[in-house]
Amino acid sequence: MSGNSLQEKMDISQIKEDVVVLNDGSIRAVIAVSAVNLDLKADDEQQAIIYSFQRFLTSFDYSFQILISSRKFNVNTYINELKKRMKVEENELLKNQIKDYVDFVEELVGLSSIMSKLFYIVVPFYPMEGNSKGFLRKMMDAVNPKRAAEQQEEDFQTLRSQLFQRVDHIHSYLGSMELSGARLKTEELIELFYNSYNPSDFEYVGLDNLKELEVDKS
Repeated sequence: MSGNSLQEKMDISQIKEDVVVLNDGSIRAVIAVSAVNLDLKADDEQQAIIYSFQRFLTSFDYSFQILISSRKFNVNTYINELKKRMKVEENELLKNQIKDYVDFVEELVGLSSIMSKLFYIVVPFYPMEGNSKGFLRKMMDAVNPKRAAEQQEEDFQTLRSQLFQRVDHIHSYLGSMELSGARLKTEELIELFYNSYNPSDFEYVGLDNLKELEVDKS
């Protein structure tokens, strides 16, 4: 699939100021969320976390998306760093230990796929929830394009502020489930969507490999 055809199928208009702007004018923030292993918790702790999660799902008057991203974990960079360390290591005992460890990891990866899971909450905000543009505003925009651009930016900042209030609201609930969250910045959003739209590449591509992407980050 060519870059142009993929771009045509994407709902994303632009990514800027830590926000994803969709073609319909709505915006999204993405929160990366930590995980908790229920199996390591006592029964009463498990019940408390489950109850907190149920309360979390019913505490908001707007919808949001819970996204789980699974991909094969690429250990090549880690292995290469170990091999570099092995070449310069002067202590023969340590060098042999590093070699044994590298052999173990390579054998383990060869026997089974090591998967990594990333958890996200996608928080939306729609223009109709804020101040909608009336017929008179549309007429004025046609007459004065410069003022229309300024007004569009003002509207974006208003929606962005209201969106981030929702993000803060969600953050306040995560602690009750022993979770922590971090809102993704512009560069991290670019990484997330690039890797999401290129699922055939098991290796998670970082920003250094995305410099040629034409993404509006103004």
